[in-house]
Amino acid sequence: MDAHADHHLARIAGAIAEPARARMLCSLLDGHARTATELSVVAEVSASTASAHLTRLKDDHLVTQLAQGKHRYYQLAGTGVAAALEALLVVAGLPRHQFKPNTPDRLRHARTCYDHMAGTVAVQLHDHFTQQGWLAASAGNEYELSLTGEQQFLTMGLDVPSMRKLRRRFACPCLDWSERRPHLGGALGAALLQLALKKGWVEQDLDSRALAVSPKGQRQMLAAFGLSNN
Repeated sequence: MDAHADHHLARIAGAIAEPARARMLCSLLDGHARTATELSVVAEVSASTASAHLTRLKDDHLVTQLAQGKHRYYQLAGTGVAAALEALLVVAGLPRHQFKPNTPDRLRHARTCYDHMAGTVAVQLHDHFTQQGWLAASAGNEYELSLTGEQQFLTMGLDVPSMRKLRRRFACPCLDWSERRPHLGGALGAALLQLALKKGWVEQDLDSRALAVSPKGQRQMLAAFGLSNN
């Protein structure tokens, strides 16, 4: 191991070793992004102190910042960081804490986010699309469809070539404010919402952003994409 590696390892260890920063990092292990305000509460420090800690964690590539509208969220910088923290927690013999959203159940389950679908169901679909390899990461925090993915969406009746010609992003991850994990945005996400409305899988609430999803509608929607309703 060269001197540079020793120095970098010591710096990373120092970043994790500070109690407030350690609490922030451990709270992000569940995969959900959090705001600086939420992390200041977790760390039991002031907003200004939390900001300084987060700057240190970003500089050391332990966390990344996500912009979603006027909000800024933080998440772990990658699976390598998560694995290292998990290993340290095992050595320390400490439990992990689960994320507890405070969004009303009706909105948390399914709602609109601009012109696409958000909430638990939308995040579940996004995760399935990425796990199946239908969505492939592209430049600029965007998605492109794999050949298999394009065929799947064409089979569902979506006009993928026309979507690519629109003057907007084709497909992109959009951070879900209740789940704190991404759902699918862009033209593809909007087309999926319209498909769900057309098929009767979901119904638009007339006076809010909530989407009504009956048990039958949810089963049909998930089954259409090869998912079970577990």
